[in-house]
Amino acid sequence: MPLRIAFIVDPLDALKPYKDSSIAMMRAAQAAGHAVCTIQQPSIHWTTQHGVCAEATSIVLLESNSEWYVEGESMIGPLRGFDAVIMRKDPPFDMEYVTTTWLLERAEADGARIFNSPRALRDHSEKFAITEFAEFTVPTLVTRDAGMIREFIGTHRDTVLKPLDGMGGSQVFRVRDDDPNRNVIIETLTRDGQRTIMAQRFIPAISEGDKRILIIGGEVVPYCLARIPMAGETRGNLAAGGRGEARPLSTRDREIAETLAPMLAERGMIFVGIDVIGDWLTEINVTSPTCMVEICQQTGFDSAAMFIKAVEASCGAEPIPPTENDSDES
Repeated sequence: MPLRIAFIVDPLDALKPYKDSSIAMMRAAQAAGHAVCTIQQPSIHWTTQHGVCAEATSIVLLESNSEWYVEGESMIGPLRGFDAVIMRKDPPFDMEYVTTTWLLERAEADGARIFNSPRALRDHSEKFAITEFAEFTVPTLVTRDAGMIREFIGTHRDTVLKPLDGMGGSQVFRVRDDDPNRNVIIETLTRDGQRTIMAQRFIPAISEGDKRILIIGGEVVPYCLARIPMAGETRGNLAAGGRGEARPLSTRDREIAETLAPMLAERGMIFVGIDVIGDWLTEINVTSPTCMVEICQQTGFDSAAMFIKAVEASCGAEPIPPTENDSDES
């Protein structure tokens, strides 16, 4: 049966329809016969009378990437009035984001279905989460102590330092033991010992790509997107100029993803993007993973449609049968 699905997203005019996974999800939802609405984070609120509510605007998705949507009616109402609410607000993961997870968790308690789980979003640090799966990680240190970081760099000689709350490759530094800027980089990233950061042994296989592997509804997408750094870079992030190349999963990729998939799904994470460099797990992304569009364009595998089927299954909805015009015989 048709569902009413609300997507909590950034302002629509800021989204990039030629690559944005949230838009791919909305298009897939509409193609499956569901009604799509969008919600902006600032409109989410709670009242004693109505519980958690928000202003939701209905939209019609278009195929064009220039004018990709038409807005319809806007109404304020409780989130439990939707069959599913998809939290796709991009970081930063700041106190406003945390507050939104509190509101969404209250809505969930009142009967709303929220994906990913608000508690999971709040409790799951995307970079620190790899510490639960140390068997899949390179030597790693999490601290704000400059002396420990210097010792780590001295031991491993070639390392990567990054904040725990960054995204898109922001503030990620490759630091060698003989780097004349080593100490100032440590001071800058830790804010003179006031901020905890992560240090990892450098993985040379980054030259072959930082692989984004998608897990949807506890199932592993059979293709990854290897984000290959541009010349002179050690960051594969597309936001940092990396080039995306879709590939079938390796045996090691599948081993890592299939180990994590059931545990993450059990915790309410219906859509996860893990990052693997070479044979090593580096991040577990749950806030607003991307790369759906690039994988579909290069392989034909529609992970956005797979996501909507997972939402339908979670909501107990039967898939909508194709119309006569949608059948292979038309």
